[in-house]
Amino acid sequence: MAEKKTALDKYRNIGIIAHIDAGKTTTTEGILYRTGLTHKIGVVKGEGDGATTDWMSQEKERGITITSAAVTCFWKDHKINIIDTPGHIDFTAEVERSLRVLDGAVTVFDGKMGVEAQTETVWRQANKYGVPRICFVNKINQTGGDFKKSLESIRTRLSKNALPVHLPIGFEKDINGVVDLIDMKAYTYNDYADHELQVGEIPANMLDEAKAARAELVEAAVEADDALMEKFFEGGEEAVSLDELKSALRTRVLSGDFFLVTGGDGRGVIVEKVLDLVNDYLPSPLDVEAIEGTDPKTGEEISRKPAVSEPLSGLAFKIATDPFVGKLIFVRVYSGKLTAGSYVFNSMTGKKERVGRIVRMHADKREDIDTIEAGDIAAIVGLKDTTTGATLCDINNQIVLEGIEFQDPPVSIAVEPKTKADQEKMGIALQRLADEDPTFRIHTDEETGQTIMSGMGELHLDILIDRMSREFNVEANIGEPQVAFRESIKGTAEVQGKHAKQSGGRGQYGDVWIRLEPNEPGKGYEFVDEIKGGVVPQEYRPAVQKGIKETLEGGVIAGYPVVDVKATLYDGSYHDVDSSELAFSLAGSLAAREGVKKANPILLEPVMKLEVTTPEEFMGDVIGDLNSRRGRIDAMEDLQGGAKLIKGFVPLASMFGYTNDLRSMSQGRAASTMEVAQYEEVPPNMAQEIIEKRAK
Repeated sequence: MAEKKTALDKYRNIGIIAHIDAGKTTTTEGILYRTGLTHKIGVVKGEGDGATTDWMSQEKERGITITSAAVTCFWKDHKINIIDTPGHIDFTAEVERSLRVLDGAVTVFDGKMGVEAQTETVWRQANKYGVPRICFVNKINQTGGDFKKSLESIRTRLSKNALPVHLPIGFEKDINGVVDLIDMKAYTYNDYADHELQVGEIPANMLDEAKAARAELVEAAVEADDALMEKFFEGGEEAVSLDELKSALRTRVLSGDFFLVTGGDGRGVIVEKVLDLVNDYLPSPLDVEAIEGTDPKTGEEISRKPAVSEPLSGLAFKIATDPFVGKLIFVRVYSGKLTAGSYVFNSMTGKKERVGRIVRMHADKREDIDTIEAGDIAAIVGLKDTTTGATLCDINNQIVLEGIEFQDPPVSIAVEPKTKADQEKMGIALQRLADEDPTFRIHTDEETGQTIMSGMGELHLDILIDRMSREFNVEANIGEPQVAFRESIKGTAEVQGKHAKQSGGRGQYGDVWIRLEPNEPGKGYEFVDEIKGGVVPQEYRPAVQKGIKETLEGGVIAGYPVVDVKATLYDGSYHDVDSSELAFSLAGSLAAREGVKKANPILLEPVMKLEVTTPEEFMGDVIGDLNSRRGRIDAMEDLQGGAKLIKGFVPLASMFGYTNDLRSMSQGRAASTMEVAQYEEVPPNMAQEIIEKRAK
C-alpha cells in the first residue's frame, strides 16, 4: 500500500516516557484522537475497550504498560512515530531499547506527584542516549494537580534548565487552556469534545506573570547564538523575532540539556499544543548528522548519513509475537531503504535473510507498506534469526551499529508443566517469550532437570507466567524463587583416587594422585598434568581430567557446581591388562570427591551490586533494612532535590520481595536497581543450613 510521502525533516521519532501511572498511555490516546487515528479516547482503567497502545490483556487488567507499543500518526504535515513505553522498574529494558532508537521524547509527569522514583530512572536513561526531551505535566486539572509545584520538582530533582513554554489558565478543575509564551496568546477550549482551540487575549490577571516568564524564556533562548544574544542586549526582547526565538529554543532543546515544560490534561485539547511542541522543537532524523558504526571485517569506524542514497543500515530494537502474522521485528532504519521482498544482511549473525512483509504498526493493528526509508520505524515479518540489537545492512556495505546492552536477570524460579501435554507447548512458549524479551532467560538445571526461568524481578516473572497461560495455553507449576549457589575450596589437599575391581576375567584398575588447590576467582576449573615418565600412560590422562571435571560440575558438599579449582595430576600407577579409560575416569572422580572434602570446602553465593535512590527522610529506614539483609553500604551520594543515592552490596538470597518492601517503607518514592557483582563466601552457619537442606 502506498503511503503519504513525508520529507525527512518532517519526521519525528519520539517516545513517551515516565514513572508508572503518570499518564503516558492516556496522553498517547489523546494524541491519536486529536490526529484523527481514533474516534474516541481509550481509557486505561475501567470500562470500555481499553487504551489503543495497551493491547495485551494483562495491560488492560492491571492498568499498566508492559511492552512498548508503536503507533504512527500525522500532525500538520509532520509524520510522528510514537512509542509508548512502560514505567515499571521491572520493564526498564523496554524503555532502554526504545530510547536507543528514538530521536526525541516527551516526558510525562503526574501533576499531583511531580518527579517520582522511576521518572528519575527513565530521565537518566534518556541522558545516557542523549535524547532531547520536552516535559508535559499531566493531570493538573485533577484535585491536587499543581503545575508550579511540579515544575519546581523538575528543576530541583532533574534539571535547573527546565522552563515553561506555556502557562495553564485556571487551577485544578477550572483549567481550560494555556498561555503560549512564544506568541503571547491564550489558547482555550470549552470542553473535551471541542475540536477547535479558541485563540484570544491573555487574561488580565495573568499578564504580569506571563511577561516575566517570557522574559526568562527569551533570555535562556538567546544563549544558543552569540549574534542573537548581542541583538537582545542591544534592543531587548522586542529585537528577537518569533522565528528567531523558536529557532534558538530548538537549538537549545536539541543540545539535550535544556527542557521546555507545558502542562494540562492528557485527554484535553491541550494535546494539540504538545504536538506543536514535538513538531517545532524535537529533532528530525536529519538533526543526527550521522550514525556511527564499525566495519565487521576490519573493525574500523564508519558512519552513515540519514539519507536514502546511502547504503542500508538499521537496528532491530524489539521483537513481538503477533497472533496473526507471527514474529514481528521492529526496525529503525538509519540510512538507505528497506524493501519488502528484498534480502538484508544481519551483521550480528553473518547471515542473509529475506524481508517478507513490512507493516506499519498502529498498536496491535497492521497496515502493509512497500518500503521503510532512512529515518523511519516499522515492523518486518519473515526474519528468522534476528534478535534485539542486531544490525541489518546491505551485504556489500556491511556495518555493525552499537547494540543494546541489558543486565543479566537476577531472579530465578523453577517451572514445570502440569501435564505431559503441556511439556512440548511449554518449551515453545518459553522460547517465544525469550525471543521477545532479552532480559528473560531460560535454562535447564543439570542437577534437578528442572527448567529455570530468570527475570528482572518478581512482577516480571509473574507477567511472563500469566502470558504463558493465556497466549500459549500452558498450565505450569511454579517453584519458590531460587539463588544459584556455587561450591569452592579454601585449602589444598593431596589425595589418592584408586579404582580396582577384580571379578573373574579382566578386572578394572586405575590409580591417581591429585593435588587440589584454589584457583583465582573467576578462573574456573583448571587441569595440570605433571606426570613424569609413564606412571600414568598418556592415553589415560584425558579420562582422569574428564572424571574430575564431571564430579566438580555435579557438586560435592551440597550439589552445586564447584568453581575456581586447580587440579594437578602428579602420580599414579597402572596395570598392563586391567587398566582402561573408564577405570582412570572413575579414579579421577573418587580423588576429586575426596579432595574437595579435605581442602576446606566453602559455599559461594551471588552478591548483588545495589543502588537505591530515596528521599532523605527514608534514608535511615532503607539503610537499617539493608543491614538486616547482610548488606554492606559502599557509598552515599547527594542527588538533585534532596534525594540520596545509596550504593552497596547485598546477597541475592536476602533480596526476594525487596522491591515491594522498599516501596512500602518509602511510600513508593524510593527505587532500586540490582545486578550481579560477584560470588562471595556464605557465612559458615548459613552454609551448614543450606547443606543440610540439600541433603534432605
